[in-house]
Amino acid sequence: MLYATEKTLAARVKMLGESADAAALAELAGFCVSPSALVRRLAASALGKLAGVVDAAQSVDLLLPLLSDAHPQVRQYAAKALGAFGTDAEKALPALRDLYLNPAEPDYVKRSVTAAGLAIRTALEIAAKQAVHSCRRCGRTVAPDEYARSQRFFQRALCDTCFDETATARRNFEAHVEDAKRIRTVDGTLVQSDGERRIAEWLAFHKIAYRYDARLRIIEGFQIRPDFYLPEYDVYIEYWGMDTPRYKAGMYLKQDLYMHAGKRLISLYPDDKTRLDTALGAKLASFARMRPTDATSADSLRSASAKQEE
Repeated sequence: MLYATEKTLAARVKMLGESADAAALAELAGFCVSPSALVRRLAASALGKLAGVVDAAQSVDLLLPLLSDAHPQVRQYAAKALGAFGTDAEKALPALRDLYLNPAEPDYVKRSVTAAGLAIRTALEIAAKQAVHSCRRCGRTVAPDEYARSQRFFQRALCDTCFDETATARRNFEAHVEDAKRIRTVDGTLVQSDGERRIAEWLAFHKIAYRYDARLRIIEGFQIRPDFYLPEYDVYIEYWGMDTPRYKAGMYLKQDLYMHAGKRLISLYPDDKTRLDTALGAKLASFARMRPTDATSADSLRSASAKQEE
């Protein structure tokens, strides 16, 4: 690029940065991909000066690629500009962290990166303190300490009254679940149904480690208790043993939570109890981690525990 041309473009970019005009964003977008490092650096600086005037989301999207620019001064000014956008630049934090951790990055770039990261995080903290939260149950405004407490225990906003009611209901539910575990498997695990017993004994016979009825928070606001979790396979097993409308509604919700969380789930039903080698073994084998076993021997456990049949 000719020096005279570069100088003219640089002057234009500076003028846009001082214009306080939101319409300048479109032209600056073109300057962010200029072949001139000087123009790109000044474009980043101009965007930072226009923070609060131009569209924040678009500006952050223009600045993020400049953090990977070949010229360190462009990276420096892009970081500075991102710091001016506060909470709107939250998604830039990972890239800023990578720049800071890069041992080859010049110190002056790291100083700008540090300042930008601090500015963004401070803005996020202030926004969090100023945010108004409502109780998910009664709708009352939740105080900051109430919000922190309920988020820690239930991952949702609850006032103190609803928190106590929810905690009591949760304790009563857990007590009911524990009381319902009256069927003992061959390996000593207490389960709630004959179907769960058969699954537990099939897993134990095949020496597949499992956790039974352990709590798992799938997504924010929902906590479920998987029937079985197989840590070696990273697979969850649910035995759907009832056929009532209410039970099915809960089943569909639970299956949806697994799906949206990207969890691997094997669903088993009463008809599967007598064919676990096919219904369960084949599905585990599809994950290519099934141990080789005698395919016919698992069902022999039934005779050893026939007295526990429902």
